[in-house]
Amino acid sequence: MTYDRLTPDNAAVLFIDHQTGLSNGVQDQSVPEYMTAVTALAKLTKAFNLPSVITTSAADGPNGPVLPVILQTLPDSPLVHRPGQINAWDSAEFVDAVKKTGRKKLIIAGVSTEVCVAFVALSAIKAGYDVYAVIDASGTWNKLVQEVAVARMVQAGVTPITWVAVGAELQGDWRNETGQQLGQIMGEHLPFYGNLIGSFLAAKA
Repeated sequence: MTYDRLTPDNAAVLFIDHQTGLSNGVQDQSVPEYMTAVTALAKLTKAFNLPSVITTSAADGPNGPVLPVILQTLPDSPLVHRPGQINAWDSAEFVDAVKKTGRKKLIIAGVSTEVCVAFVALSAIKAGYDVYAVIDASGTWNKLVQEVAVARMVQAGVTPITWVAVGAELQGDWRNETGQQLGQIMGEHLPFYGNLIGSFLAAKA
């Protein structure tokens, strides 16, 4: 095993099918928890200035458009609308956008975990990328399906991770210039940390 860390200079983020219709089916965690993680991951992407790619599957149908919070947070990210490919890696346009990031470490999240995330993760591993699947910023229909998806990805060499771990590993040291931004994101989207900061500031007042 090697531990080659995520850094702001080696990673890109892929948002796979975070669409309004598909997100209604998320049941392996609560929808508020899922939305919190997706929002936080988008904010981390912006805070650390990571290149990112967003893709949808049949957005003009029942799957629906991209979650507004992603587009509002990352308005300049490439957006690839796939007309029919289930595995986003089967889209030449999507793969080209990923290659253009110039990064070999891919942080991936999406709906559903066992299809949209797993298929891209497995394909990217085969293509020579290091892949990190952000499980709490992804979602599926029940906990068993999530567990099977994670097991399949891990077996192939994908690293499961959470949005907090992504942020902490990218930061590396609180003294780095993005420390205040990370602290703000964690305070907004990780309840215990928000309480911790609030108590600290109140005690200082």
